[in-house]
Amino acid sequence: MPELPEVEVVRRGLADFTAGRTIDAVEVLHPRPVRRHLAGPDDFVAKLKGQTFAAPARRGKYLWLPLESGDAVLAHLGMSGQFRVQPVGAPDEKHLRIRFRFADDGGEVRFLDQRMFGGLSYSEGGAELPEEIAHIARDPFDPLFDEDLFVTALRRKKTGLKRALLDQTLVSGVGNIYADEALWRAKQHYAKATETMKPLQAREILGHAKAVMGEALAVGGTSFDALYVNVNGESGYFERGLAVYGQEDSPCPRDGRPIRREPFMNRSSFRCPKCQPVPRHARW
Repeated sequence: MPELPEVEVVRRGLADFTAGRTIDAVEVLHPRPVRRHLAGPDDFVAKLKGQTFAAPARRGKYLWLPLESGDAVLAHLGMSGQFRVQPVGAPDEKHLRIRFRFADDGGEVRFLDQRMFGGLSYSEGGAELPEEIAHIARDPFDPLFDEDLFVTALRRKKTGLKRALLDQTLVSGVGNIYADEALWRAKQHYAKATETMKPLQAREILGHAKAVMGEALAVGGTSFDALYVNVNGESGYFERGLAVYGQEDSPCPRDGRPIRREPFMNRSSFRCPKCQPVPRHARW
């Protein structure tokens, strides 16, 4: 699933093609991607016709397209959702699900989704922050993110460190890839008990998470396959800079030990057994 850098790349790309443009028509080619809009595809289309987009917004891994009316289109990218910008009349992609055409002469915006776990919905009054994602915490790049509050909340939890980093009500945007990379940089095991962490350690892990996501953002995010691309269909290149994630049996860049892949929450964690030993106090 796309994490903060990948979603931010999409948000920036959409800003150039949606902000200030008036919707002339919306075409829903498959009902599943609008299943979260309970009134159905026809209502989704009717609500959007004639509306004007403001600048797209993001919180953590969640993206929405505000409307000048005060409402918004909330986007869930899921496992394979993509926004693409194409000239009017360009051939349809195989997994095209929703098309936006505009009143001007510019190109159209398309939503593609191969696996259809993602989708779009209409959020009443959601321009500033859709109610559907109001429970999601701010991310480390948000100017209003409160680092002191994060440190206090992290140390109060009784869980493993990586579980805490993936808790989107504590801090948003950090997913499996960047959690593993931040933990490696901090030389911390994913099961370290959060209540045993010192404030300085909590700040350090947050700093590493922000740094690694910033580096990924600078090169377009991490693209493991064609499902992770920006609005022009281009892939990100941070995969080349990953130290541990997806690097099973490769030598650790710090000490040369083979990287281990271990089961974690129905997915995987990657760590160096020497740099990141099992802690005395662990919560699995």
